Amino acid sequence: MDSDLEKIALFLDEHHVMSLATTDFKELSVCSLFYVYSKETNSFIVASSDDTTHIEHIKQNAAVSGNILLETKTVGKIQGAQFRAAFSLLKDKELKKLYFKIFPYALALSPKLWQIKVNYFKMTDNRLGFGKKIIWQDSSS
Repeated sequence: MDSDLEKIALFLDEHHVMSLATTDFKELSVCSLFYVYSKETNSFIVASSDDTTHIEHIKQNAAVSGNILLETKTVGKIQGAQFRAAFSLLKDKELKKLYFKIFPYALALSPKLWQIKVNYFKMTDNRLGFGKKIIWQDSSS
């Protein structure tokens, strides 16, 4: 794994809620989702119902963006990651197992699981210097 992506992955593993932005080209929407991050596939795994605005949007436009952040008032501790990705129905059984390992109570709800395959990250980490940015982009994009 690329060293910049490894730094980002370490941050993502410390958190579990993202803000996700979607559009159907007519309106914009943002939601909060619990996630599990898979380093191996560079993907977030999330659960969501078909009747949500963000799922209605991805049926029209699978391109999404979002962020994960550390909420702090201490400027020197600010950290956050922004991403761009493609949203799709999860098919990988190993990733399903990973999601339920982290969120076992979700099994009782039998949720529909989705994969958010990341193609771009920008992480701010003020612990490395004020305004320090780490940028990673999928070289195959």
